[in-house]
Order: sequence, then C-alpha cells, then structure tokens
Amino acid sequence: MEWSVGLLACLVGLLPMGSSARTKRDTTGNLVNTEVHSAPAQRWSMQVPAEVSAAAGEAAVLPCTFTHPHRHYDGPLTAIWRAGEAYAGPQVFRCAAARGSELCQTALSLHGRFRLLGNPRRNDLSLRVERLALADDGRYFCRVEFAGDVHDRYESRHGVRLRVTAAPRIVNLSVLPGPAHAFRALCTAEGEPPPALDWSGPALGNGSAAVPAPGEGHGHQVTAELPALAHDGRYTCTASNSLGRAEASVYLFRFHGASGAPALALPLGALGLKALLLLGILAARAAARSRLEHPVAQDTPPRPQGQESTYENLSQMSPRDPPAATCIP
Repeated sequence: MEWSVGLLACLVGLLPMGSSARTKRDTTGNLVNTEVHSAPAQRWSMQVPAEVSAAAGEAAVLPCTFTHPHRHYDGPLTAIWRAGEAYAGPQVFRCAAARGSELCQTALSLHGRFRLLGNPRRNDLSLRVERLALADDGRYFCRVEFAGDVHDRYESRHGVRLRVTAAPRIVNLSVLPGPAHAFRALCTAEGEPPPALDWSGPALGNGSAAVPAPGEGHGHQVTAELPALAHDGRYTCTASNSLGRAEASVYLFRFHGASGAPALALPLGALGLKALLLLGILAARAAARSRLEHPVAQDTPPRPQGQESTYENLSQMSPRDPPAATCIP
C-alpha cells in the first residue's frame, strides 16, 4: 500500500505546472489513463469587416487587426495594403518600423491619399483613404511581415470591400453621323449605383428610355444611344440614381440646300451655344469701343464713290443751266 501511494505521488509530480489532469479508474480503483491538456498556442489571424461604404470625395477607414503566435515581438516589421487581389495585387500602401520602434515610416502611399491609422506594434493595421474616387471602389487586403530573428508573414485572404457611392455625372455627350444622312446621339454618365439614362427632345416626349450602346460602358460608367435624331432642336440626356440626377443637352440644326435636302447639320452643346453668343456680344462691344476711340473727323469730306452711269456727271454742269431731265429705262 505504501508503494502504491509513492508511485501515484511521482506521477503527479511529473505533471507540468499550470496543467490539469483527468483520471479514470476501473471498478477496482486502479489508475488506467491520464490526459494532460495545456493552453493552446496563439496563431496567426486577421480580422477585417466584410464591407466599408463611403461617398466619393470623402474619407474612409479600412479596419484591420491581427494576432500572431509570438508572446512578444519588437523586431523589424512591415505593414502592407494591396488592392484588387490577395498576395498578387498592386500595393497602395507600405510602411516599415525598425526594431523596438512604434513609428512605422511610410515608404509608399498611392497618390498620397493612403495613411496608416493603427499601430502595428499593437496589432492594428487600420488604413485611412482620403478624397475617395469611384476608381477606389474594390477589395483591399492587409498584410504584416516580421523580420530579423523571426521570419513570419500573414495576409488577409478575403480582404475588405470598399464601396464608393456617387451621384450621377455626365462625362460625355455627342452627336455623330449615321447612315443615310441621319444623325445619332451618345450619352455617357458615371455614378454608383450605376445611373439610368433617359432622353427627351423633339417628338420624343419626356422620359424616353435610351438604348444601351453596344460595347460601351465599363465599371461605373453607362453609355446609351439615341439612334435617330429626326427633328431639329434640343435633345436632353438625364442620368439618375438613388443619390441624385444630372442632365446635359445638345442642339441639332440642319441646313437645307436648294433642292431641299439637308446639306449640313450643326450640333451644338449647351455650353457651346452659350460660348458662341458670348463671343458675338464681346465682338459687338469691341467694335463699338473702337468707334468711340477713333471718331471720323468732321472736316474731312467723304470720298465720292465711282458709279456707272450713262449720263455726264451733273456736278460739272453750270449752275445756270437748267437741270437735264433724267429717265430710268
């Protein structure tokens, strides 16, 4: 009995500190199994939200925190953000911290609009993006690299989706020649959500749906075509989404030849027509100012203009002679 107690004490003494043991005994009370469970080691992980939404022109914060398997690490590290694709996408931000330093010195910031908001020493890689544009819409991936005595690196696999919203904006409006002396109009607008395009104009009514142009439009841009401009006048393209609306107009004027067939068409954008009117006003004012600055001398008689006539010059006749009768054939 004393030998059994001593053996049990030795087994208990071999258990590591901070561990727990569970024992099972058979019906006779003898020890048959011992399971030792220690605390699991911490592993690499990244925590990012599924999506972040912000309006164009504003700023957005992309949160990213991580864990690593080391109890403490103060060696050199690098923080990286990619766009588009994990592991292979282009870098938009990169900074490096020296051993023992909490300052992560920026080495790359695309267009100067990306800056680190978190502290990598405290497992925070959060990034701030300034002056958002629709081109910034997409998926971003955070990454951390340890160097020196420990060579570890980890990158988020799914990343965070940055969704940039914007009210519609018309980026192009044009009139192009079509078949059989006809004309067609193209309207391109951008926005997020992608805007819907409508046309209004002569014989179209209001809110006529535009036809999507084949092969046109990409990303946040939408292009629609008005296949035939049948009448002269003003044609207006309207783009709208849940955040607002925008419109632009183009003017079409056809000049007819002697036979009555349209010989030339003159499309004018809304701004182009205003510019022509402004140039006309400025030219008229310049001519008036020139006449005021250089008046015609009053004592200088106007120079007579030569005229074709079948009669003698009446100014050479004697004032005593009676005027000759003139007759217009």
